[in-house]
Amino acid sequence: MLKGDTLDLSYNKFTYESFRESRCQMEETNLFASFSTDSTSKEVSCLGNNVCTANSTSLYINCGGSKLSIEDKLYEEDLNAGGSSHFSSTDQRWGFSMTGHYLDDDQSIDSYIVTTTSTAPVNTYELYSTAQSSALSLTYYSFCMLNGSYNVSLHFAEIVFTDDKTYSSLGRRVFDIYIQGVLVEKDFDISDRAGGARKVLVTTYTVNVTTSLEIRLYWAGKGTINIPSRGVYGPLISAISIDPNFQVPQKDGHLPKHESGVSVVTVVGIVVGAICLIVLILGALWWLGYLRHGDTNEAELNGVTGTFTLRQIKAATNNFDVANKIGEGGFGSVYKGVLPDGTVIAVKQLSSKSRQGNREFLNELGMISALQHPHLVKLHGCCIEGNQLLLAYEYMENNSLARALFGPERWQLELDWPTRYRICIGIARGLAYLHEESRLKIVHRDIKATNVLLDKNLDAKISDFGLAKLDEEDNTHISTRIAGTYGYMAPEYALRGYLTDKADVYSYGIVLLEIVSGMANTVDGTKENHFILLDRAIASKNTGDLMELVDPRLDSEYDVQEVMVVTNLALHCTTVSPSERPTMSSVVSMLEGRILPRDFVVEHNLSITQMERDKMINQLEAMNASEVVNMSHPYTDTSESVVDLYPDDLYDEYLQNEYLQKRDDDGKKAVT
Repeated sequence: MLKGDTLDLSYNKFTYESFRESRCQMEETNLFASFSTDSTSKEVSCLGNNVCTANSTSLYINCGGSKLSIEDKLYEEDLNAGGSSHFSSTDQRWGFSMTGHYLDDDQSIDSYIVTTTSTAPVNTYELYSTAQSSALSLTYYSFCMLNGSYNVSLHFAEIVFTDDKTYSSLGRRVFDIYIQGVLVEKDFDISDRAGGARKVLVTTYTVNVTTSLEIRLYWAGKGTINIPSRGVYGPLISAISIDPNFQVPQKDGHLPKHESGVSVVTVVGIVVGAICLIVLILGALWWLGYLRHGDTNEAELNGVTGTFTLRQIKAATNNFDVANKIGEGGFGSVYKGVLPDGTVIAVKQLSSKSRQGNREFLNELGMISALQHPHLVKLHGCCIEGNQLLLAYEYMENNSLARALFGPERWQLELDWPTRYRICIGIARGLAYLHEESRLKIVHRDIKATNVLLDKNLDAKISDFGLAKLDEEDNTHISTRIAGTYGYMAPEYALRGYLTDKADVYSYGIVLLEIVSGMANTVDGTKENHFILLDRAIASKNTGDLMELVDPRLDSEYDVQEVMVVTNLALHCTTVSPSERPTMSSVVSMLEGRILPRDFVVEHNLSITQMERDKMINQLEAMNASEVVNMSHPYTDTSESVVDLYPDDLYDEYLQNEYLQKRDDDGKKAVT
C-alpha cells in the first residue's frame, strides 16, 4: 500500500486498529477520515485534534491563490497543487483532502488550481481570479476551533466557462455541498445560481461547531463531461470565510473591557439618553412637516410593487418635459421616460382634478402588481411622494388597438388578418388568466379597444385595472356600483349591477366585432339608441351574410374560416343570458383550433329588447358621470382610463367631428 500509485482510501470505515497511523497522507495514499471512529466521533483522528495548543474563532482561505487582504480580513494562501489522492494541512489549523483523477482530458499532468484573466469586481478581483478544483471530491477541514455558532461563507465564481456565444458557454458544472456531513446544496450549479459565468456568488450557512468543521464539495456525475473540452468538471471553489456568531473572548478568557467593564447604570443611562434624542429628532421633523405626508396611501402601497423616487421619475422624463408627453386621460398626463438601464417606460401622473381618484389608483396598483402574464401590461413600479401619485408601466410602442383601428389615418396601422387573429387570441389568453388561471380571480370590468395595448411586435396586452374587482370563488356574482364604458357593458351588469366574469366575456365579444369590422361599437343617438356595430352583426347573422362585416381595408386577404369563427364567437359572447356565454378558456381553445366551434344561433333579432334598451339608457343617463363612460367618445377614454396613451387635443377634435360623422353614416346605411 505504501508503494501504491495515488491510492485514495479517504472516507472509508476501516476497523483494523494496528494498521492505523497518525498521518492523513502516507506516501501517495490518502487516509483522510478512513477509519470507522472518524465517522462516529465526527473528528478525523489523523489530524491530531486532541493536541490543540490554541483554539481559533475565524478562518479565511483564498482557495488556489496567494495570501490576500480584503478590508479587515486576511485570506491565507492555498497554493498546494493537490492531486488525485492527496491530503495536506497548514499550520495545524486547516487542511484539505482531494480525490479524483481528470481522465480523458488530453492533459499529461492534471491541474487542480484554476486561474483566469477575465474581469471581475474590482475590490475582490484577486479573490476570484483563482480557484481550487477537484475531479471528484474536495474537502476543507478546519480543526482546533472554539465551540460555538459560525457563519460559513463559500465564495464561488465560474471562471472556466464563459457567458458569451462561444462553445465554452455550453459547459455546466454541477456538484453537491456538505457541511458537517449534512447536505446543504443538491445539484449546485455556480453559473445558474450566480446568473451567469464569471459572476460572483457567495452562499452563507450558519453552523454549530464542536472543535472541527468539515466542508465537502462532491461531484455526483452530473453536468457536462465533454463540453467545452473532454474531461470532468467537478467541484470548484474560490474562497472560504468563517466568522463567529458570538462575542470572541480575549486571551485571558474574559470579554473585551469595553463590553464587560461597563456598569449596568451606565448602560441604562446611555439607552435612555439615546431614546430621548430620537424622540426629540422625530418631534422636530414632524413639526417641520417632513413626517406629515405619510398618509394611508403610502401604508397601503407598502410592499405592493417596486418603487421609484420622484427624483428618479423626473430624471427619466426629463422633468416631465412636454416633448415627452405622449397622452392625456382622465387619470392625468402620460409621459415617455427612460430608466438608467435603458428601459423605456410610460409614466402616468395623477392629476389633482382626476375623476379616477386615489381609490382607483390603489386598486390599479394592487391588482396589476399581483399579476404577471405575457398579455397583461407590466407595471415596473410606482412613486408616491407628498401629493404625487405616479405609475410606471412598460412602454407600448404601438399604442392602443383603438388608435390602430379607429384613429386618424396618420396614426392607423395596417393590421392584416393574421395580426388581427393573433390579437384576438392574445386578449383571450389574458382574460382566461384573470378569470381562471391566476391566484387572484379578477373581473376586469372595462375591456375595450382603448384598454388593449400593442407592443412593438403588435402583440396584445390588457391594461387599466382601476375598475377591476376580485371574484371570490364562493360568490355566484358580485353586486357593485356600475362603472365601465357604455357600449361594452353586459346588459345584466348595466341594468342590475350583477357582475360576474361573463361581463368581461360580453365586452370581449364587442372587441372581436371591432377587430373584424374595423369600426367602433358606437351609439346611434339619432335612432332608438342602437349600438350600430352589434345590431349590424346580428342583422348580418340573420340574413346569412356575416362576411359583409369584414373591414374593407383587408381587401379580401383573409382566412374566411377564421373570420367566420371569430364573428360567430363574438355573437356567442354577446348573448343576453350570461350563462350562455362561453368561458374564456374555451374561447382560447376554439381560436387555437383545439375545440371545434359550433355555429352559434342568435335567439333574438336585436342584442337586447327595445324595452330593456330604453330602461338601460334611462338608468345610465341618471348615473353620475364619473361612474360610467358615455360612448359619444368611444375610444378617447377621458374618464377612468389609467392607460390612455393618446395625445389629447388633436385626437379629441378628430373624434368629435370626422370619425363619428363618418361611422354614423356608414352604420345607418348598413342597418338600412
